[in-house]
Amino acid sequence: MKKIAAILKKEPMLTVSVAAAAASLFLTPPSAALLKEIDWRTLGTLFMMLTVLEGFKQENIFAPVLRLAGRIGTLSGLGLFLVFSVFFSSMFVTNDVSLIIFVPLTILLFRAADRERFILPLLAMENIAAVRGSLLTPFGSPQNLFIFGRSGVSPWRFMVYMFPIWILSGALLVGFVLFLFRKNLKEKTALGRETFDDGGDESKGRKVLLLCLFALVIGVIVSRTPYWYVAVGIVLVAVLIGDRRLLLKTDYVLLLTFLCFFVFSSSVAANEHTAAFLQKVVAGREYLVSILISQVISNVPAAIVLYPFSQNTGALLYGLDSAGLCTLIGSLASVINYRIYVREYPKNGMKFIKVFTLVSLAFFAFVVLPGYFISKVTAL
Repeated sequence: MKKIAAILKKEPMLTVSVAAAAASLFLTPPSAALLKEIDWRTLGTLFMMLTVLEGFKQENIFAPVLRLAGRIGTLSGLGLFLVFSVFFSSMFVTNDVSLIIFVPLTILLFRAADRERFILPLLAMENIAAVRGSLLTPFGSPQNLFIFGRSGVSPWRFMVYMFPIWILSGALLVGFVLFLFRKNLKEKTALGRETFDDGGDESKGRKVLLLCLFALVIGVIVSRTPYWYVAVGIVLVAVLIGDRRLLLKTDYVLLLTFLCFFVFSSSVAANEHTAAFLQKVVAGREYLVSILISQVISNVPAAIVLYPFSQNTGALLYGLDSAGLCTLIGSLASVINYRIYVREYPKNGMKFIKVFTLVSLAFFAFVVLPGYFISKVTAL
């Protein structure tokens, strides 16, 4: 019990999800029908994605990109490189994994260059890059993965719909980074050529295996095959044979959080009174409600809770993908960013929140109205 209490204390989102699931069971008692309503497909797909991406981290698949970062000559160039490495990589490896890869590198490089004053605003911009870059693809974030799986829309249509705010966000990020280094855009980094071990030839076989598994996961997501559970089995067997340690490092906390919110959402939807209330509140207000609710329970749980009562899936997506620009709680990726930073600077937690909130809200001010109007005039 002490271990469970310690985990719940360390993982506030898990605590909220467990409490919500437990409370919802008073509305709708557990049953086989309730169990069937849980989105096992999304859970299985998320398990595959998290496990394979953990392998990416272990095998340093991004080592060539990291080595290149140490060779950039100017601080502004280095800042742009790091922010847009997060922006583009998050489209494929999810927003949280891109931050796990590039936030420590940002701290390392700017500390080595004796320019630590730039670290906090750059991390805030990398968080924006992760949130806004990942929104383009169905598998860029957990909420996108969930809604894409439920909506039935084609991958191409999904990306076309998300493209306007994606390209707008990229253009704004260029401006934000250049504004940060505006006093001297040509200031040199004074860095040596940093080296990053990529595991050499010994790990080549594991890298090939992981890339093949990643392609399999993307294929499952895009094709919506009803045989997704076969792919889960293939990934599980391949990892057990290739490197079973990955199974110990998979983010089961996120999976359990998803499961609990699925229980909560299914229970609420099954109760006619709460379902009618949420339908009345959410329908037609998806953009605003998703942003507000995400500031309380984060955008991934908000997606699970609000989707059954939404009439405008596009507005819901736009709102969920904008929610991480308001507060630290708005996105699970933001919490990961915060955790990485405070490990290096334990006394600067409040400073991080202050800078993060200021930069994120400034960006939010530029994109909130375009997102609202696009979601009103076009449909997913």
